[in-house]
Amino acid sequence: MNGLNKSAREIAIPLPESVEAIFLERKNRFVGMVEVAGKTYPAHVPSSGRMGELLFPGNTVYVTPMPRGMRTRYRIHLACFGETLVSVDSLLPNRLMYKVMADSALQQFSGYQEIKKEVGYGKSRFDLYLKGDAGRCLIEVKSVTLVDDGIAKFPDAPSERGAKHLLELAHAVADGFRSAVIFVVQRDDAASFSPNHVTDPHFADCLRQAAAAGVEAYAIACEITKSSVKLKEYIPVYI
Repeated sequence: MNGLNKSAREIAIPLPESVEAIFLERKNRFVGMVEVAGKTYPAHVPSSGRMGELLFPGNTVYVTPMPRGMRTRYRIHLACFGETLVSVDSLLPNRLMYKVMADSALQQFSGYQEIKKEVGYGKSRFDLYLKGDAGRCLIEVKSVTLVDDGIAKFPDAPSERGAKHLLELAHAVADGFRSAVIFVVQRDDAASFSPNHVTDPHFADCLRQAAAAGVEAYAIACEITKSSVKLKEYIPVYI
């Protein structure tokens, strides 16, 4: 596969200025407790993933204040995995890939003049829809935060919705669409990607079926700093 070109690597999602905090506990899927300057506050967790290796008592996270009137005082943007910064916002990859596609910065997806978000097909909605001289293309973007011994893995909890998306993409190929799933690894320490066979064997099986049907699978690691998230490089996908 061709490497990620410079124009794609230069496109960034800026992050607001954050403060260091200590993660205390996960109250539910979207709320965790953090300690900031010695005081305890509720903080929004912008992902439903388990992220047990990131959001555990005592780990360092980076948070920003929420507007007044919100249910939580802070919002968690980043978590530490040793020396590695990890973005925990599951919707950020969608915004990043939209900017990259809109700028025609990925060689693998050139030849499309129109781009739309959240387009329905079958019984699903897909993150991106491209249309142009190259035809029609449906793209599903998946946020990956788990890396195990250099291997990025998705999902970190069973994802029936994710499996359904893969099968719908396979149906779209049969209907004449180009279809792709892009796993955006929101950290820079992954050398390859694999579906999480242990946690969700059904998703792994659906990914194999989708790939056999012509659905393209890509994985891209990111460069994460306290101020921005950028694409860094393609990594191999092993299904």
